Amino acid sequence: MSLTFTFEPAVTPALRDGVLDLWTDVSNAGGSVGFVPPVTREDIRPELVKHMVGMAEGRTRLLVGHDEDGRVAATAFLALNTHRLMRHWLWLYTVMVHPRHQGRGYGRDLMAAAADAARTCDGTEAIRLTCRGGLGLERFYESCGYKEVGRVPGAIRVAPGDDRDDVFMLLPLT
Repeated sequence: MSLTFTFEPAVTPALRDGVLDLWTDVSNAGGSVGFVPPVTREDIRPELVKHMVGMAEGRTRLLVGHDEDGRVAATAFLALNTHRLMRHWLWLYTVMVHPRHQGRGYGRDLMAAAADAARTCDGTEAIRLTCRGGLGLERFYESCGYKEVGRVPGAIRVAPGDDRDDVFMLLPLT
C-alpha cells in the first residue's frame, strides 16, 4: 500500500493530534526533527503550535500523508519566504515518516509530493532544507534530487560533546 497525500488539509483536532503523535514517535525513535529523545507530546506541542500559527497566517503550509488506516503517517511543512528578494524559494521543515512505515519508500514518496506541492506555490523555483549531519540524511536527500549547497560544522549540539553539522540542501524545481 502507499500513503495518500493531502496538501493544505483542513486542520481538525484529529489531524492536530495525529501530527503531534507522529512528531513524538519520530523524535523518540531518534529522528532528526528538532528534539532529542526522550520527549513527550507536551514537549512537542509548543513547536507544533508555532507551525500552526504560521499556517493560520498563510506563511506555512502542511503536506500530510495518511496510511491505509487513515492515520497520519508522514508530514512536511512548507514555509514560504516573506522577504521580497527570496520569494522564489521556500523552506521544507519537519519532514517525517512514522517509524512503522520506514523502509517502504514512503520517504521518497513524501519528498516527491512535497516538490509537487511546492510547484503549486506561486513563483516557487526551488526548495531549501537543512538536515543534521552524522546520520546519512544528506545521502537520502541527494537521492531525491537535492544538492548540498552549504554546511556549518558543529552548529547542532545534540548533547554535550556531540555536535553535528547543519547541512543545507537545495532542490531546483525548474
